[in-house]
Amino acid sequence: MKNKILKIFFYFCFVLCLFIAAGCKTTEESGKPFVQPDYTQEDIKNEEIKRIEEISQTELIHAFWRSCMLNEKSVIDKTAEKILQACNESISEENYLQAAYFANALKIQSHPLYSKLKYSSEQLEKLSKAKIPSTPVNQNPVKLSRLIEGTVTVWVDKGVKVENGMGYADRITGSGFFISSDGIIVTNHHVISDLVDPKYEGYARLFVKLAGDSETRIPAKVIGWDSELDLALLKAEIEAPYVFALGSSMDMDAGDKVFCIGSPIGLERTLTSGIVSARERFLNSAGPIMQIDAAVNSGNSGGPCVDEKGNVQAIVFAGMQQMTGLNFAIPVEYLKAELPNLIAGGEFTHGWIEACGKTKKTSSESNGVELYYVMPGGKAFRAGLKEGDIITAVNDQKTADLETLQKKLCSIAARSIIKITYLRNEETKTATVYLSPRPSNPGFYIYKNDVLSNSFAAIFGMKLTRDTNGKKKFQVENVVKGSVADESGFSESDYIEIRDIEFNEDKSVVLAAIYAKKRKKGYLDMSMGIAAPLNSPNYF
Repeated sequence: MKNKILKIFFYFCFVLCLFIAAGCKTTEESGKPFVQPDYTQEDIKNEEIKRIEEISQTELIHAFWRSCMLNEKSVIDKTAEKILQACNESISEENYLQAAYFANALKIQSHPLYSKLKYSSEQLEKLSKAKIPSTPVNQNPVKLSRLIEGTVTVWVDKGVKVENGMGYADRITGSGFFISSDGIIVTNHHVISDLVDPKYEGYARLFVKLAGDSETRIPAKVIGWDSELDLALLKAEIEAPYVFALGSSMDMDAGDKVFCIGSPIGLERTLTSGIVSARERFLNSAGPIMQIDAAVNSGNSGGPCVDEKGNVQAIVFAGMQQMTGLNFAIPVEYLKAELPNLIAGGEFTHGWIEACGKTKKTSSESNGVELYYVMPGGKAFRAGLKEGDIITAVNDQKTADLETLQKKLCSIAARSIIKITYLRNEETKTATVYLSPRPSNPGFYIYKNDVLSNSFAAIFGMKLTRDTNGKKKFQVENVVKGSVADESGFSESDYIEIRDIEFNEDKSVVLAAIYAKKRKKGYLDMSMGIAAPLNSPNYF
């Protein structure tokens, strides 16, 4: 997470100059336009039935959703029977969270087999939350020295590394805090990433050290993790000296006082204080995060950021050492939304409907999330959603803005079906959409799976139409307010020629060399470069 912030920052500041000076190459349209299948044609319908059967072997809920899109009763019923069986098996294994996803699929699609389930989807969700630790929010201030006892130093021992013929102890240290009396600990994913990375082949062991006993290393294990939000849960077989209460950062505002506890550069039992510098910094793909000015250094990662009453309001995850006082923390709402999935164990994979949008505002009110891009062939597209639709609810829960929508999606695992309520020309409609696993960089995924002119709408925020004078020449049809294109001064009716497209090594940033004639500049010819991150809250 911290590396992502630094990469984006430095690319925006420095790479553009280098990129514009680089030699340009021919840019062809990427991807091919998707054509919606016509299921009235027998051969196309049979091919889709065969495809549904193949998908059902590994992704049963996806297969069920596609059978409903096909609208062939025999196929729907056959797949629904498999869903019912899988749900009952999950219940017998007491995997209530997975059972809830199966049950919810039948419920959302209004299939009659839903009535044959032993438990309703609501009952299953309640059972799945039974293991979630619950601590009352502190109404009165708690002595800060008492809070320190509930923190730990997370220690990942990676053995010995050899550099220049010399051996050195190889270890990673971070911070964490207890959220249950039986030893469940919250930390950052990047602290323990080697332990859960299937590509890592080296030695690694996990320990925690209590604040009250810095000499004893207690073995621990990783329960669940989310690399996208940089969260992880650990378990140590120990009774917690203090259990933190999870507050609500929605109550926090700029200027409110906060305290951070952790082990910066290994200095245990360190408490620093500061204020909330800003509530909404969009450095995270799931939504806004909190900026704080409390001192944070390497080793603070995963520690609690608490208010004056001792309630956890955020989890520290990044500090820019090059810039004093510029530090960030993950709002506790994200942790609370993901707890059922993290406690269930394993990696939590975020889902997306393969679309882009932004908060729709009228005057000072937010009225939903307006789609400005829907990927052809994507799940939202197949469900019938279009550009201009305004999402107002997910699973009947109101989503007035992009932040609320992303937080709702954070609580739902990929490979699930959701119900979306939306407005089209002031008419309320509903659609059921399957959540695909969200790629690490959705913008690059869109670039590879759509034509270049369309992908510019998602990546840069400007919709293009091809100019008849050349295959690389386009006219700007519209520009999304607040997008990269808008901030770069583009507007409707501008003419552009895309000279080159480049990506950084991990495909997290795209750089485009453009020859432009801007209406606001009197259509004067100019060469320029624009850059955009390929992962942001606007992708969902």
